[in-house]
Amino acid sequence: MTHHPAEVALAVKRLQYRHHRALSRALAPLGLSLVQWDTLRHLHRKPDASLHDLAVLTFQTDQSFGSLATRMADRGLIERVPGPGRAVRHQLTEEGARLRAAGQDLVDEIVEASFSDLSAAEIDRLGELLDAALGPDPTA
Repeated sequence: MTHHPAEVALAVKRLQYRHHRALSRALAPLGLSLVQWDTLRHLHRKPDASLHDLAVLTFQTDQSFGSLATRMADRGLIERVPGPGRAVRHQLTEEGARLRAAGQDLVDEIVEASFSDLSAAEIDRLGELLDAALGPDPTA
């Protein structure tokens, strides 16, 4: 074994931290934090997601995500809409959709630059290995 699992785990964490810092800097001129942009991204991908689903997807507790959603609604980035039963769902506003798209362009640039030393085949293989390590998606 060339790479000890703990070293691989640390490398994954370092890469995630590098991405987090770069993305936070890039999104700031749009007036978005990384967690706000991540919320917009997940609402775009899963428009019927519950508050709990969005909390899980954005690595938040239900309570902290509820506070985040309130602040984002107050800014006009998302809006609350009735869901099934007593549930409340969230959806992107026009402004939220615009900022999500603008943020996606920045995210794509940063992540593509981060992996620029890898071939397409290596990126595919890395994705496959990470998928295997993560196992099934519990939110799917």
